[in-house]
Amino acid sequence: MMKQRAQRNKTLTLSEADRKRLSSVFYTKVPKTVNDALINAELLDSLPSLPNQFADMLFLDPPYNLDKNFNGFRFKKMDHAQYRAWIESWFPALLRTLKPHASIYFCGDWKNSAAIFEVLEKYCVVRNRIVWQREKGRGAAANWKNSCEDIWFATIGNDYKFNLDAVKIRKKVIAPYRTKDGEPKDWQEDANGKFRLTCPGNFWDDLTVPYWSMPENTDHPTQKPEKLLAKLILASTDPGDFVFDPFLGSGTTAVAAKKLGRHFCGIEMNQEYCLWAAARLERAAQDQTIQGFEDGIFKERNT
Repeated sequence: MMKQRAQRNKTLTLSEADRKRLSSVFYTKVPKTVNDALINAELLDSLPSLPNQFADMLFLDPPYNLDKNFNGFRFKKMDHAQYRAWIESWFPALLRTLKPHASIYFCGDWKNSAAIFEVLEKYCVVRNRIVWQREKGRGAAANWKNSCEDIWFATIGNDYKFNLDAVKIRKKVIAPYRTKDGEPKDWQEDANGKFRLTCPGNFWDDLTVPYWSMPENTDHPTQKPEKLLAKLILASTDPGDFVFDPFLGSGTTAVAAKKLGRHFCGIEMNQEYCLWAAARLERAAQDQTIQGFEDGIFKERNT
C-alpha cells in the first residue's frame, strides 16, 4: 500500500503499475554490456562477470560498520580488523574493472574511516580525504553531534584526471581590488555581483541531505545528495566517461552521471531500491537539473 504523503511532500512514491513497468529496466545478473546498466544482484556474485577496465571512476558507499538493518539484511557491528577484512573481501577484485587513470571515492564515517584508509593505501595512491557536513539527525546529550562524513579520494596511479575548472567555487567578493589601470584584480562581475572563482577545498559545507520537499528524495535511509556526486563526477571524469557504483542504493550516482553526460553502471541487491533508481533515471531524462548546481558553477553557501 502506498504511503499517504502531504501535498508538498515530493518524496518518490511508486504505484504497482510503476513497479511492473520499471522492473523491466534493470537486470538480475551482469549483462553482456554494462553500459548504463542497473543490476539487481549481490556484488560478490556479480564480480566474476564484470568486464575489465571499463570504468573511469569508482564510487563506493558500502554499509557502514554499524549494528543495523541495511537493504533488508541485518548487519552486526564488527571490530576494526573484521571490518577491514570485509572490505578486502571485495575491494581488490573491483580494481580490475578500472582503467589505469581511474579515480576512486570511498565513503565512510569516523568509526570506519581508518579501515578504509588502510585498505586504500595498500592497493592505491591515496590523494585526500574530503569531509562533508551532513547536517541531519538528532543531537547527542553526552557527546558531540555526528554531523559529518568522510570521502577518501584515491587513484590507481599517478596519471589521473582532475578537472579543476569544472569544480571551482564561486565566492562573493566583499572588498574587490583593482589594478593600477582600474581593472578587476582576480575577480569578475556579472548581473549577480562581484565574485571570484576559487579552488575547491576538502571541507564541504554547501550540501543538503535530501529531505521530503526535494524531488530527488527517496525513503532510502542514507541517500547521498546529487550535488555531492556531481562534484566528484565533474572533477574526475569527462563527458562520455564511465562511472561505476557497486552499492548503488536509490540510484544517486547513476542519476548524477546521466544528468552530466556520463555513462554508468550500478549494482544494488535491494529490488525496491533498484525500482527507485529506475524511476529517478526516467525523470532525469526530462529534468537535467541538479539542485544547488547552476550554470556549471558551484556557489559558496549564502552567497
